Amino acid sequence: MESRAEPESEGAAAIRRPPLVRELLLVAGLFLVYKFGRQLANGHTAEALGNAHRVWGWERSLRLPGEGAVQSALLHGDALVRAANLYYVAVHFTATAAFLVWLYLRRPAHYVWARRVLALVTGAALALHLTFPLAPPRMLDVAHLVDTGQVYGPTVYGARPETDSMANQFAAMPSLHFGWALMIAIGLIVATRSRLRWLWLLHPLLTLVVIVGTANHYWLDAIVAVVLLGVASAVVRAPSPVSRPGSTAVPRTVPSPRFPEPTTVTQDTSGAPGTAAGTPTTADGPGLVGAGR
Repeated sequence: MESRAEPESEGAAAIRRPPLVRELLLVAGLFLVYKFGRQLANGHTAEALGNAHRVWGWERSLRLPGEGAVQSALLHGDALVRAANLYYVAVHFTATAAFLVWLYLRRPAHYVWARRVLALVTGAALALHLTFPLAPPRMLDVAHLVDTGQVYGPTVYGARPETDSMANQFAAMPSLHFGWALMIAIGLIVATRSRLRWLWLLHPLLTLVVIVGTANHYWLDAIVAVVLLGVASAVVRAPSPVSRPGSTAVPRTVPSPRFPEPTTVTQDTSGAPGTAAGTPTTADGPGLVGAGR
């Protein structure tokens, strides 16, 4: 008998893609809420500096490497430190936006997953920014670090943090620069099957060097971002991995049940010698039905 195949729907991905207008409004709304929420933490200069001293002390207690070692490596050349500042300013939002757009167009199911994870991480970060304002290490006297953005440029921050109306400079913990960069790498590793996909981890690694070397974040800012991302990823389950590029999906076959051939019972009415009329016969010969009784 023929086997039965379970066909796969080729248009399933298109059906799962959320409406574009709704997604644009949703992402824009989340971004505005986050930006306005961060502004609520502005002005807490004394509290932010006090927390900065605590974080600096915690890092020394944990024997974490000093942020100054990374900055010293960047300060070997003006071009290098300016490139780090440009990476900090320009890549954060553009890389995240490009990541979401690509997922939306090519991996709709992964897009929904990534958007939910990023929303959870960003919401938790906003709560921490409001409850634990933190001045970055470039503002901490005991750190002896250079504000590379102000000295070498470019920068998105004002020279006086307490009067900066464009950005909240006391929202160092957690580092969304690192958290979003790590989510981009994880998302692309999960959503693709290229053998080189693990190279995406270079993006969060480079981001970590940049945020620490430019004295915008502590090591603990990145560690807290990893914890938040881990919790969000545990709450929002990732979709199934995609097939390898160029591979052909083989439909799964279900074997049909096999039944024994039916036995035909006939009546012998010929009156052949040795056989009584009406004795049932089978394909194996007369008189086998009821044998052994």
